[in-house]
Amino acid sequence: MHYPYENIKDFTLRSFLQRSASVYPQRPFVSYVGNTPITYDEFYKNVLHTSNQLKELGIKKDDKVLLLSENMPNWSIAYFSIVYIGAVVVPVLPDFHPSDVHHIIRHAEVNGVFVSEKHQQTIEEFEHKEIDFVINLESLSIIDELSNEKYIQKHKKLAQKNPDNFTDENIFIDDNDLACIIYTSGTTGHSKGVMLTHKNLTTNAMSTHSIIDITPNDIFLSILPLSHVFEGTVGMLVPMLHGSSVQYIKKTPTPSVLLKAFEVAKPTFILSVPLVIEKIYKNKVLSKFNSSLVTKNLYKVPYFRKKLNKIAAKKLVKTFGGRLRFFAIGGAGVPGYVEQFLHEGDFPYIVGYGLTETSPLLCATPSTMKTKIKSTGPSMYGVEIDIRNKHNITGEGEIFARSPSVMIGYYKDKEKTKEVLDADGWFHTGDLGYIDDEGYLFISGRSKNMILGPSGENIYPEQIESIINEHELVLDSLMLEQNGKLIAKIHLDYEKIDELYHGESKSSDEVLENINILLEEMRQEVNSKVSSFSRMVKFEEQREPFIKTPTKKIKRYLYQN
Repeated sequence: MHYPYENIKDFTLRSFLQRSASVYPQRPFVSYVGNTPITYDEFYKNVLHTSNQLKELGIKKDDKVLLLSENMPNWSIAYFSIVYIGAVVVPVLPDFHPSDVHHIIRHAEVNGVFVSEKHQQTIEEFEHKEIDFVINLESLSIIDELSNEKYIQKHKKLAQKNPDNFTDENIFIDDNDLACIIYTSGTTGHSKGVMLTHKNLTTNAMSTHSIIDITPNDIFLSILPLSHVFEGTVGMLVPMLHGSSVQYIKKTPTPSVLLKAFEVAKPTFILSVPLVIEKIYKNKVLSKFNSSLVTKNLYKVPYFRKKLNKIAAKKLVKTFGGRLRFFAIGGAGVPGYVEQFLHEGDFPYIVGYGLTETSPLLCATPSTMKTKIKSTGPSMYGVEIDIRNKHNITGEGEIFARSPSVMIGYYKDKEKTKEVLDADGWFHTGDLGYIDDEGYLFISGRSKNMILGPSGENIYPEQIESIINEHELVLDSLMLEQNGKLIAKIHLDYEKIDELYHGESKSSDEVLENINILLEEMRQEVNSKVSSFSRMVKFEEQREPFIKTPTKKIKRYLYQN
């Protein structure tokens, strides 16, 4: 496999960093929005310094070090400091429950921890006798009271040595060495430790050359957690490969904070999950069109809808700072009605498909090709996609993938590894889909979520939910099978419902009756748009927001009877 990048000695993350520090030494790399950036050369020296500290704390090759924090420049420094000396980084999503974090510490046999002040309490609550040391991520200094006593005595504070004294000549790292264990938070309730090698991660980052042209002048604004492999690979490794800069948001990313960050950073590249752009479309675009009877009716006519979408998309680019070149969407499928807006409006978006187990990217539409609505595009450079057990008529089947970026297995779980990885290196994704005549992949849904219709038809809940979510009063929905019947749970936008009944004095019983009438009208409207075997008998109100994974997918197993 040949990648068009010079000066890379091998496929290790160490070589990855060394190349960038050599080729782009004075280019800005990481910073908070509005702050002075750390250059590639400064970043490299910080990594050497922190790696040396880890060595003095007794960290050896293959030792596990946990990384628990919100996004910040020092997150990347800690990450590379760990893998630079052949140790294994265990990045944990900051939204994980403390009990899940504690389980990961035990399961991964973690030796040390990097933690931000915001999440320090999670580590304080752990019986930390098994942890040798805990390092505060903001200051990169050891937290004595959370570290093993022998380490407190031996290391009153992190060594302050000249990074030039660091040598890695005695630490050999192979491309296929384990670099990272990522614990997934799936929709099925089972958290698995995905083992990714140096080569898995670096080759996935380098394969993006077949999709987009990135330059040192590009600015990435990071809004997804770095501990998620999508942001970790595409939002950290990819910009590093091209000498681009990455900016992080220091405050909680509320709408007002995000708008200010867009204005200051003026990003050219943003990674997102579908829910973010769906909310923006419904609240900023669709609501404006629906506020006027004239535009609401015009928007129903395809010719005028396309014109209005172009105007709205152009304004949206300005909202993102005016320089946006790519808005990359991954982590889940993009609702059809949202993608129709992006597509017709010529919004600079790109949809990717992949999984944690594939480091993550498998497919995406290159910037030189036209996007197709509901497609994740063709397979990337070096990736093979195979559809197996195809349906005779639709051509849909199980999606298998093979590439240098496919994981080596699940940590301490050979049985589950055997279930998804065969002897020839093919990974069973668990997704269903088909490939059209031009090589574009279309995802139908998860095989575990598929519902079998009365006459053997395949019903994909995700597709029906996308139609339900088009309604302006719906925030989220979940389609289920109960006692052989199809139903949907609906989480409504109660702020808009309050606006709907503003000024009307209604009892709680009357409000409930109105909501039930509204749900029944929705059900009938949705049923008119789907096949007869996919029609639902009931819409139920879901008062509380659905519990979701960090990538905003509903944890379905929690709502199955």
